[in-house]
Amino acid sequence: MTRDPWSQLRRHTPARIALGRAGGSLPTRELLAFAADHADARDAVYSELDVGALTDALLPLKLPVLSLRSRAGDREMYLKRPDLGRRLDDVSAATVSASATAGVDVALMIGDGLSAVAAQRHAAAVLMQLVPLLRERRFSLGLICIVTQARVGVQDEIGSLLKARVAVILIGERPGLGSADSLGGYLIHGPAIGNTDAQRNCVSNIRPGQLNPAAAANALAWLIEQSLVRRISGVDLKDDRDPLGLAGGPAELG
Repeated sequence: MTRDPWSQLRRHTPARIALGRAGGSLPTRELLAFAADHADARDAVYSELDVGALTDALLPLKLPVLSLRSRAGDREMYLKRPDLGRRLDDVSAATVSASATAGVDVALMIGDGLSAVAAQRHAAAVLMQLVPLLRERRFSLGLICIVTQARVGVQDEIGSLLKARVAVILIGERPGLGSADSLGGYLIHGPAIGNTDAQRNCVSNIRPGQLNPAAAANALAWLIEQSLVRRISGVDLKDDRDPLGLAGGPAELG
């Protein structure tokens, strides 16, 4: 019997390849796996962030934590009106303004995004690695903002209110089938309302089996440093590190 070459390839990826068939249809096991992954993705979109538990997980960093909300009053509004997720509600904006100082190098944020599961599971682990790297570089940090019903663009308003040179948000990414807990890290230089996504850098797919917290933190720290030194971000800033010399490089992604 000839061995199916796809079977070997399937061992190296979670992608849906080499599914097999039963007549003209998928095998039952693959159909059930698809349904389960689809349910996980839907659950992730509607999941709620446990802000208290996340705040407790951040205590070792010894940074103040603010709990904030976007203008999207509930999940249904959040999903229908992405624009409302990019701005703080009035109470949250006033809270951030009252906490602002003379300015910081880096404003750090966590948002639930489209997968609070991702933020709950991985955001604190990334910050545990990232904050020491930023402190080693002597960058001022200020506080950590946790935002619910958040879109990536909320980093512009928060960063602007905190007078930050660079804003960074760790946020749950849109769930895929089999990757309902994927976290993204976005940074922007000169945060200001009205910035576009072309001005942002993204470190994506932070989750077990893909980009681990140490590798993500190393990538973000490098991008933050380059952004501050060169005063750029987004399409103008490329991660052109030597892949063979990376700390937290390919050998540590699993």
